[in-house]
Amino acid sequence: MAKITFIGAGSLQFTRRLARDIFTFPLLKDATIVLMDIDAERLKFAKESVQRVIDIGNYPAKVEATMDRREALNDADAVVCTILAGDTNVWRYDIEIPMKYGVNFNVGDTRDVAGIFRALRTIPVMLEIIKDVEQCCPDAIFLNYTNPMAMLCRAMQRISSHPDPGRITGLCHSVQGTAHMLSQWINAPSHEITYTCAGINHQAWYLSYEWKGKDAYPLIRKAVTERPEIYNEEIVRNEMFLALDYYVTESSGHNSEYNWWFRKRPDLIEKYCTHGTGWNPGEYAYILKEYQGTTNTWKDEVKQWLLSENPITLEREHEYAAYIINARMGGELFQFNGNMPNTGLITNLPERACVEVPVFVDKAGFHPVHVGALPPQLVALNHISVMTEEMAVEAAFTGDPRLVFQAVAYSPLTAAVLSLPEIKKMVNEMLKQNSPYLPQFKHYEV
Repeated sequence: MAKITFIGAGSLQFTRRLARDIFTFPLLKDATIVLMDIDAERLKFAKESVQRVIDIGNYPAKVEATMDRREALNDADAVVCTILAGDTNVWRYDIEIPMKYGVNFNVGDTRDVAGIFRALRTIPVMLEIIKDVEQCCPDAIFLNYTNPMAMLCRAMQRISSHPDPGRITGLCHSVQGTAHMLSQWINAPSHEITYTCAGINHQAWYLSYEWKGKDAYPLIRKAVTERPEIYNEEIVRNEMFLALDYYVTESSGHNSEYNWWFRKRPDLIEKYCTHGTGWNPGEYAYILKEYQGTTNTWKDEVKQWLLSENPITLEREHEYAAYIINARMGGELFQFNGNMPNTGLITNLPERACVEVPVFVDKAGFHPVHVGALPPQLVALNHISVMTEEMAVEAAFTGDPRLVFQAVAYSPLTAAVLSLPEIKKMVNEMLKQNSPYLPQFKHYEV
């Protein structure tokens, strides 16, 4: 009987969907799901939601809830982490302070100054979680969904005392989501598509993308260049594809933040990041506004779901974590893209940096795939992102504000908009604003 622990179980929709998927596997139908969160009210709703899935599916499973992290982790086989360190009243400043200086973010949870400060606040929390994991369930696999993915995974893999720090991995929806989107663009059934995708989180590349074993990139290029509705769905990513010749993971809004080309001037934001038709073309503070809009409605939505007489589907979807846990417990071999330590997997990115590569998982654990060298036009962008992440993680370990400044100074969007003195001033303001959440720093000025 598997024990699966959710840390940050207050992510209610995700928790109930993943629990539903887990129970669909014969090996996991009698699993014990242990939910842990620091918010008692959200935790109560999460337990009720999972219990409803168990009851409707008539599964011989159990759900437990606790606010004690170590209790939740004891003897777990798998740990799923979806925490958020601080609410919108904390991380809103990651978006709002840079905007004062002209640095316009769409999401701001992954890279550049906004992602770096989220990492600085979150890394100490994640390291405490990993310490508890290694004491309470040392052989469990750890599946992280929290952003900024690469910096958090790098920090956890770096501190891990386990002989295999690669059992800590990060999962993201962007690889399978983008692969499916591209298949729709060329009218190909998803199950007939094969691909190799590698790079770093939110900036991985489909090094090959094939339909029935044949290169499908000519079809993708034809769709992007000849069908305006396709071009407009992902303007930023389509421009990157036309320039760099390989398609990148994650939405146009996210990717508009990770380079120099799309957000450094208002006219470029208007042209590339405003009128797209995909789920996130790139408007300012998109996710912040979404969170602020649901602050007072989530309880009503959960209560409505719990009390609804409408049947809920028990059909399995495509969340990686459920398939990974099933394979780890002895079920079918599964392949996914995960965030792993670079042990020679991508040969032209730094050793031990966090990279996103194909991974096979079975009862023995994770088996990442050697990819080799990325094309130069791809690794150039990846390498800058990796090195800013390395500086930011080092800053989180050492409490050195100068490293924070240097990491931000090399971040493409900020560097395209601001001078070095302006960057220093912005970083100082953000260090001061975040000082209550940065206990590892001895002072808060560059």
